[in-house]
Amino acid sequence: MIRRFAIALPAASLILLASAWVAHAQNEPLEPLSSFPRTDLTLKGGNAAHHLSVWVADTPARRTQGLMYVRELPPDQGMLFLQCCTGIWMKNTYIDLDILFIAADGRITKIAHGRPFDLSTIPSDGPADAVVELAGGTAAHLGLKAGDRAQWVRSPPAPGAAAPAKPRPGA
Repeated sequence: MIRRFAIALPAASLILLASAWVAHAQNEPLEPLSSFPRTDLTLKGGNAAHHLSVWVADTPARRTQGLMYVRELPPDQGMLFLQCCTGIWMKNTYIDLDILFIAADGRITKIAHGRPFDLSTIPSDGPADAVVELAGGTAAHLGLKAGDRAQWVRSPPAPGAAAPAKPRPGA
């Protein structure tokens, strides 16, 4: 009996500690999207150029938050993640998203589809200098494909964001 208690008590403590950490992480304040910087994004594919207005996730906290808890996203809006990553997940994301991985030269290297609340990583399949998230189905509606181009107006880095080492496409 004592031996089971000796094992059960540390296990229960770990579960309690993990639960408290998850609750804390989920209760951290979110930054309103209205305070994110915005920029104009142009997606060029075929003979067409498509102009969108996007929020810019330019700090670690903004990149972590992304479009979490957003319930709808018009097809002419989205989010641009700068100095990004090797993959994206859909934690606390309520809407389908098209995920465009962008190389340093502005070329779209991959278009993926993210499903709400999916915690699996959607890999970039190679270096991604930036990621654009659009409402699900927008990339197909615009006829976008890998090899098309993305351009945006470069703004000064946010406080706490590292300055980019090289110019961004469209700068």
